Amino acid sequence: MTYFFETYGCEMNIAESASVEQLLISRGWTKASDAQLSDLIIINTCSVRATAETRIFGRLGFYTGLKKLRNCEPGAKSRNMELAAEYVQKNGSVPITIVVMGCMAERLLKTLQKEWPAVDYVVGTYAKNKFGDIIQAVENHEDPVEIDEEPVYTFADTSYEEGAFSTFVPIMHGCNNFCTYCIVPYVRGREVSRPVSQILNEIDILSKRGVKEITLLGQNVNSYKDADGTNFTALLKKISKHIDEINSSIEWIRFESSNPKDFSDELIDLIASDSHICHGLHIAVQHGSTGILKAMNRRYTRESYLTLVQKLKDRIPDLALTTDIMLGFPGETEKDFEDVVSLMQEVKYESAFMYYYNPREGTPAAKMENQIDMETKKSRLQKIIDMQLDITKEVMSKRVGQTIKVLADIISRDNKDELLGKTGQNERVAFKGLISLIGTFVNVHIDSLNGNTFKGTLIQ
Repeated sequence: MTYFFETYGCEMNIAESASVEQLLISRGWTKASDAQLSDLIIINTCSVRATAETRIFGRLGFYTGLKKLRNCEPGAKSRNMELAAEYVQKNGSVPITIVVMGCMAERLLKTLQKEWPAVDYVVGTYAKNKFGDIIQAVENHEDPVEIDEEPVYTFADTSYEEGAFSTFVPIMHGCNNFCTYCIVPYVRGREVSRPVSQILNEIDILSKRGVKEITLLGQNVNSYKDADGTNFTALLKKISKHIDEINSSIEWIRFESSNPKDFSDELIDLIASDSHICHGLHIAVQHGSTGILKAMNRRYTRESYLTLVQKLKDRIPDLALTTDIMLGFPGETEKDFEDVVSLMQEVKYESAFMYYYNPREGTPAAKMENQIDMETKKSRLQKIIDMQLDITKEVMSKRVGQTIKVLADIISRDNKDELLGKTGQNERVAFKGLISLIGTFVNVHIDSLNGNTFKGTLIQ
């Protein structure tokens, strides 16, 4: 039987899709070349922004039509579904099962199936451990099984993606911060930290499969604290030590997303001293105004954030820092906006994910007064995007002329004679090299910068 995934949103969703895919593969399922030819379609959804949900509703409309066509229902349309039309012409009626999982599934747990009856299963945040039952029911052509959510979040054994040299390792789930604009705590729940033993067991699995780098994941990764009291810094030490003890294929450790308020001096010292921990850090600032940060309930100030950045730069000279920045939060004045501009100019991020505030139903910020009009939001956003492009070029250009360690991972799409790799700072480098180098660490001299990608020469 065949499956097809559509995954939206964050790295955690990618990891969770991968864990379900591993379950399907273990039961002998294969990946369909196209959703129209699949027996099982799984849509892993995001609720962080309304635009993500709007796009998913559009896809549900497509899949409703696809299901009618695959069931050979009278009046089923075949426009934009030519593959499915040809498939049923050859094979007759071949039903499909549609599953919606992820944050949007959790948010609309009680209503989604009523509004979209083509959906067979809505799998919320706490019910992913039911996929074994779902898959078995599909295999046996049984009616959909009842899905009840468990009270405690369950971590999958592994989130490995077949053939990957880099993979995600979820270490915690949920968030206790309740930023006033964010829906995540409502759809992901309170923070749950994965036991150290489970994390090390997954590293053993990944090591046997030749994985070269891992990214530790959590909605607020550096607030990790397991039942035995192990905090995030202690966890990193244990993972690094374990990698050495088992002579693992894993050489690099990354992590995201981290909150500035939980970034300790001890963690900074460890990053600076441990060769396994990469020096590309993503630390979301969200805004440059202390007043707006307070309204967001971020629980740090502009000044404390800048102090953190300076500590990082002092201890980690080759640091590459990236961030998230939101414009147009309710009550944002021109002075507040200028605080964002000046902070970006002072920090000089290598890159930034920049977006304007989008109200999410059920969050405190959606009810705040002094909502900013869309024209102002877009104008301010465009200004910082233009500025960041210049900063990115300035920061990355300083790396030209250096020779750096690179993980070669894929063939370049633009030039089949070139490989693409990434640095410890999570930058992309294109260089000529043999395909046999894919999955290995090599040294590359950085010759030039083309957009956001370095061009380099392999050092033999």
